[in-house]
Formats: sequence, C-alpha cells, structure tokens
Amino acid sequence: MSPGAQRAWRWFKRLAPWALAAAVLLLLAQQARAVDWAAVWTALQGLSATRIAAALGLAVVGYVVYAGFDLVGRHLTGHKLSVPRTLGTAAICYVFNLNFGALVGGFAMRLRLYTRWGVAAPTVAKVIAMSMVTNWLGYVWLAGAVLLWSPPQLPVAWSVSDTVLRGVGVAMIGLAVVYVAMCAWSKRRTLRWRNHELALPGGKLALLQAITGATSWMLMGAIIWVLFAGEVAYPVALGALLIAAVAGVLTHVPAGLGVVEAVFVAVLAGRLPTSEVLAVVLAYRAIYYLLPLAIAVPAYVWSEASARRVGAARAAAVPPPRSMFTAASSSPASSSSSSKKAAPGL
Repeated sequence: MSPGAQRAWRWFKRLAPWALAAAVLLLLAQQARAVDWAAVWTALQGLSATRIAAALGLAVVGYVVYAGFDLVGRHLTGHKLSVPRTLGTAAICYVFNLNFGALVGGFAMRLRLYTRWGVAAPTVAKVIAMSMVTNWLGYVWLAGAVLLWSPPQLPVAWSVSDTVLRGVGVAMIGLAVVYVAMCAWSKRRTLRWRNHELALPGGKLALLQAITGATSWMLMGAIIWVLFAGEVAYPVALGALLIAAVAGVLTHVPAGLGVVEAVFVAVLAGRLPTSEVLAVVLAYRAIYYLLPLAIAVPAYVWSEASARRVGAARAAAVPPPRSMFTAASSSPASSSSSSKKAAPGL
C-alpha cells in the first residue's frame, strides 16, 4: 500500500474498535430502557442462598484452575518464583483482566507484578503467551464440542443454521488437534509470527493445557447453570457463555458490560422471562467479577508492598562496590607497612 493508505489503515485499526464499542453501548443503553428493572430486582431476591453458595464455591475452584495456567509457563521457562506466589499473582491479574480488559490485567499488571518479584520481562512475556494459549485452546476444544454435539438455538434473526454451527465446531476441534499434534511430533519447536515467537510444549503438556483450559470455561458455565437452578440445560448455558465471551472480546467493552447480558437474553429468548435471565447474569457478574475484585484490590496493594520489601532486602544484602582508593585507605596495617618499606628508598 501507499504511505497514505498505510497511515489510513493504522488509524482505522486504532479507531474502529472504539467506534464499535461506542455503537454497542448505545444500542445496549436503548435496550436497557425497555427492561423492567423492578422485575429483575425481584428475581434477584428470589435466588436462594444455596444456589449462591454453590456458585461461590465453583467460582473459587475456577479461579484456582485459571491461576494454574501460569504454572505451565513456569514449567516451560523455569523461573524460580514459588508456586503459591505464582498462583496468587495469576489470580490477581485474572480479576483485573475480567473487569478492565486484557491490556490491564492480562499484560500490564502481570508484567509489573512478575518483574517486581524478580522475573525477567522476556520470561514474563513467555508466561503470558502460554497462559493465553491455554485459555483459548481450552475454549476452542470446548466450543467446538458444544457446537458439534449440542448447538445452541440462536435467534431466527441471526440466520445461522445448526449445520453451519456444526461445521464451525468441526473446524475448531480440528484446529485444536493440529496444535496438540504439532506439540507432540513437530521437529520445529518454535512458532514465529512477525516479531513474535512461541515455544511449543510437549504433547502431554499440550493435552494438559487443553484439559485445564476447557475445565476453566466449564466451571464458568457451571456457575451460571447453578444460578438458573436447572431451568436451563447445562449445554445451553455453556453455549450462551461461550458466545458472550467472544462477543465481549470483539466489541472491546470492558468486562463485556451489557454485551454478556444481551447475548444471554437473545439466546434464551422464549425459554425464560428476560427479568430472570438478567437476574442470573447479574448475579454471575457479582460473584465472578465484582466480589473477586473487592478481594484482588487489597491483595494487589499487599503484593506491591511485599515485593518492595523483598527488593529492599535484596539491595541491602549486596555490598556496595569498593573503589581502589577505598580499599587502600580501609587497611591501615597495609599502608603503614608499605610506608616502612618505602622509607629506605627515600
């Protein structure tokens, strides 16, 4: 392309996501005016304590599983940060990732916390890359299976048939199989794209990535399914969640705010009243997004303070460099003996 076209394309790539996000938020605001929020509040109050407790338990397990993604990067890079500290750092960053987007939690905060603990920036980049691969590899496996065996009933206006959805499912499963096969048998152990490199793990570790990644998404789907109390089948709830996750990424709306709710309302239209669907999704957001954020903020502050103390202790343990003048003047015995030896020559 000509220089002018290249500049125009760069500006388009910068502005298009924000324009799309603004359009989506405008549409969501218009739809929100039509919602009976009093009925939503009544439905929220109707959620039993048992359902909420079960959802909280699943959320805890889900965060532990997701934090385990960083252990794959720890194994591959060999960095010496302890397992508990790695899990804690990953969990904190995951909360900020969910609520404020990947650039904040997935990249910037991970880089800051890991480097504060003494992990080199290139190593952190590899850990981030492997965590992303684990997450989306699990998504591809699971979404492909859902689309192939139990495609969600999408609204008629979307004009997507079950045959098309099953075809997409087969393609997604094939993509995941190719990745695992490359990890197991490829002689080329590094994938390169532009200036980026990705070291391939072994076949067993790739399978572990697929299992843990899929488990994380399945736990998120289980939280919503539990909150629906069996009124919606688990594959349906999971399928709606998987569609909502991609819609949130494409629209660049932080935390998928409003996007997740709109997708669930669209997918479950005709099955449940809109007020009940919104109540469940809002409860899911409170349990999996907001409550962990209330814990992660003080945990992040503590982690910063702890890393600062560790860094200060390391700096104090290293003696300052000594110049030859300091070394000479710090030994009076050697200076006096040398003066004695030098006296006859004078």
